[in-house]
Amino acid sequence: MKLASDESPVVLASSSSSRATLLKNAGVAFEQISPRVDEEEMKLSMRAAGASASETAVALAELKALKISKEIPDALVIGADQMLECGSVWFDKPVDLVHAKAHLTAFKGKTHQLQNAVCVAKTGTIIWHYVDEARLTMRPFSDAFLDDYLERAGEDILRSVGAYQLEGIGSQLFTRVDGDFFSILGLPLLPLLDFLRGHKVVLI
Repeated sequence: MKLASDESPVVLASSSSSRATLLKNAGVAFEQISPRVDEEEMKLSMRAAGASASETAVALAELKALKISKEIPDALVIGADQMLECGSVWFDKPVDLVHAKAHLTAFKGKTHQLQNAVCVAKTGTIIWHYVDEARLTMRPFSDAFLDDYLERAGEDILRSVGAYQLEGIGSQLFTRVDGDFFSILGLPLLPLLDFLRGHKVVLI
């Protein structure tokens, strides 16, 4: 596998449109390639081993980055993952709006955590990683509000692990948000940009 351009030594190992948008808007030239890894198997394995949600996010981010790095060893390959934990329960992206409603009902009036991990691999080795946590508290909204939210937001929210998009109407779900905005959207962008500056991918 080869990059489309020698002038774009960065690969985003993700199919996420939100992560790609964040990088693009920041002015980073990159290629986007889906790593096609079995995330569910990894989550089950990590859970069985007693790993935390944060450790699992790191493992998934590294798995994605390393897979593409082995195919394109000269590139800086970015892997990222996000785990949502509410109580002791891990939540995945909802498969449809029915599941989205169930997830949001479970979060209502509670604080949940987003564990965010990003790493960079080169020549099949992880050379940098960063982890952070965001805490989000949902207000005790009414059933009528939830039904209206789901109708207005539509299936776009199925791309979000929490069935919300904080940059849009999803902001109405919350009373408090503690954490980095970009991380909540799926990518700890500022520390990643700092790393890329150090490798002269973006201007200092």
